[in-house]
Amino acid sequence: MKKSFLILGVAALSLTSSCVSNLGDDYNVNPKLAASASASGFISNAERTLVRTVTSSSVNLNPLRFYMQYWAATDYPTESRYDLITRNIPLNYWNALYRDCITDLRAAKAAVPNDIAVPAANKNNTLAVAELLEIYAWANLVEVFGNVPYTQALDATNLQPKYDDQATIYADLITRLDAVIGKFDTSTDIGTGENDLIFPGTSAAATTAEWLKFANAMKLRMALVLADVDPGKAKTMAEATVGKLPTSSADAVDLTFDRTVPNTNPLYEDLVYSNRIDFVGANTFINPLKGIAGNATGVPVTGAVDPRLDDYFNQPTSPDVPAGTYAGGNVGRTNNKETLSQPGDKLRAQTLPGVLISYAQVELMLAEAVERGFTVGGTAASHYNAGVTASIQEWGGTTADATTYLSLPTIAYNTAPGDYKQKIGYQYWVALYNQPTESWTQWRRLDYPQLPLAASPLNGITVIPRRFTYPASEQSLNGANYTAASAALGSTGDNVATKLFWDKF
Repeated sequence: MKKSFLILGVAALSLTSSCVSNLGDDYNVNPKLAASASASGFISNAERTLVRTVTSSSVNLNPLRFYMQYWAATDYPTESRYDLITRNIPLNYWNALYRDCITDLRAAKAAVPNDIAVPAANKNNTLAVAELLEIYAWANLVEVFGNVPYTQALDATNLQPKYDDQATIYADLITRLDAVIGKFDTSTDIGTGENDLIFPGTSAAATTAEWLKFANAMKLRMALVLADVDPGKAKTMAEATVGKLPTSSADAVDLTFDRTVPNTNPLYEDLVYSNRIDFVGANTFINPLKGIAGNATGVPVTGAVDPRLDDYFNQPTSPDVPAGTYAGGNVGRTNNKETLSQPGDKLRAQTLPGVLISYAQVELMLAEAVERGFTVGGTAASHYNAGVTASIQEWGGTTADATTYLSLPTIAYNTAPGDYKQKIGYQYWVALYNQPTESWTQWRRLDYPQLPLAASPLNGITVIPRRFTYPASEQSLNGANYTAASAALGSTGDNVATKLFWDKF
């Protein structure tokens, strides 16, 4: 079904509103704006912003394909050397989620009561959708920055909000998530119709059921983020999702983009519409997909080609390179556009979906949950196989392709080298190729594969960043609270090497 974008001319609200955990609370939005605006319009804008932010390939916003060594730069390698400052990447990311996403979701909640386009029977579901998306955005902010303004955020009367403790925010988000799960009514629709860009189905029960699966997948995901620091809570959370999760790729939490700029797949804009060639595949990633040894530790050498390789990358354009060749560049260096593999044609499609949570990821999360001793049904191997198979099929491969790949001794779960973190961590890395922000989070949790540092890192950086630094403007505009937040992060403070509360190992 075609998903239409609504681009609203909404006055930008201040970056700094009080966080509320209750769906019926006042969201500090201008009541005249809320009374006349479309809740579904605000939600669709927020969906679009959220998905574009976490899947973007723009070096002004999201350099994580470099950090995860999926891609390398051609002419301008600065961001691949971990420079967050020159292009104000932290501020751009911060603004996208605070100003453009969460603010719209708050406005949607305020608009629902007076929005005649949302039937009374659907209003609670509409509120629940906005709340779930807001929880995802807040969780992402915590996972990217650590401590962030939360209880005093987005309050137009407070331009210097305090930063809240990251673990405390995360705990509150879980409380809010449980409340949302209890709010969805699958006997009725969510009330946004085709303006819902993620699940624009026509069946009331089916659409709401998909949102409920999303909520439970988010709960499982957050459980695993906590698993190393609070295994008891993680176990309880994960086990509560049994029988409530996505069960096929049809349940993927994704947004299919439009064919009209700027509503297209953001990769299309960077790879095609820009008429630039700024990226090639990284040898760190391409070599294992080719089945040969690379420069990362904990990566299997299969001796066989991964069936996703020719979907992830194109063969080099130079006539001097033999047909059938795939070759990657060096992260942190300039690289040749013609003799190395550029991102594949599927990534260049205008309507390629941007994914928040895929079915492949859900199955890999379940495999990990089993290994951690959580009672979620199935075996680690069965979920691992299902996750790998789903990923291969999502990129156009067949069941036979997956079966052959999973039979390789260094891929088969029972014979692959390493512990579960290494085995599953590698498959997260491969499956989450077009979910760079999510891949970075899973990599920081499991520490596999062990990626090499980019060449010539800038600003004295000695490790692949574990977080984004705060926007530089916070030091001048919110100095006292910035200083307190930096100190609260620990001895290394506001540094890319500082590990967040859940990143234990």
